Amino acid sequence: MAKWTAADIPDQSGRTFVVTGANSGLGAVAATELARAGANVIVACRDTKKGEQAAAAMPGQTEVRHLDLADLASIRAFAADLGEIAVLVNNAGVMATPKSRTKDGFELQIGTNHLGHFALTGLLLGRITDRVVTMSSAAHRMGRIHLDDLNWDRRRYQRWQAYGQSKLANLLFTYELDRRFSAAGSTGKALAAHPGYAATNLQSHTDSFQDRVMSVTNCLVAQSAHMGALPALYAATQPPLPGGSFIGPDGLFEQRGYPKTVRSSRRSYDETTAAGLWNLSETLTGVTVRF
Repeated sequence: MAKWTAADIPDQSGRTFVVTGANSGLGAVAATELARAGANVIVACRDTKKGEQAAAAMPGQTEVRHLDLADLASIRAFAADLGEIAVLVNNAGVMATPKSRTKDGFELQIGTNHLGHFALTGLLLGRITDRVVTMSSAAHRMGRIHLDDLNWDRRRYQRWQAYGQSKLANLLFTYELDRRFSAAGSTGKALAAHPGYAATNLQSHTDSFQDRVMSVTNCLVAQSAHMGALPALYAATQPPLPGGSFIGPDGLFEQRGYPKTVRSSRRSYDETTAAGLWNLSETLTGVTVRF
């Protein structure tokens, strides 16, 4: 069977996609390929200068807009100025950063990777006509959700465990969102993807010795950002995919390869935790999600 590539993306003419973090890495690849397929792509990024530079190299129709997922005011301003869209790709993220806080006081990784995208999705939901795709990671498998201390206020901060928690939160949110779509009788779908081990600039901001280690392994082991973006592109554009699908690479340990449907960890399917995280996320962000 032929392997799926970006060349297999169906014609996306007349459809608008929002891709967060589309100025670099996986997001830039995804935005480029969607624009090449005819989509109108909104490049949502914190640094609009870098966004303009990235968009200048993209074919087709693109529009750069400011969005800082670590700032709820920025998220609200972005959402308020947006019309109808077909697909929201929640791609942006930070990984294994030193302990720090968002502008609203959230631990940076859960605040950016989950709470920021939760708020953005909730604010845009009535204008999304097709689906929401959220980027997770194989690191979700080491994640634990601490609803009583989501922002690491009482626990000793551990950067990798915090990253794992945020990536597990992405999956719990995706599956809960898809269940709520179904319960509301909506045609909307929620899907998730992960890139395997892809070489991007995400690994260069941990401010640790690991930056140097991963710069070497990126060259020797990791697949390209183009390959790493394929699961998200597949999840965002393939019509037959059911809601709640999780797409990752088809290679050994899902580290590299072409997109296929994969299974996430047992914890990611815990509906009680998912509902608790949803309610807590509404409280923390002040965004009540309405269908």
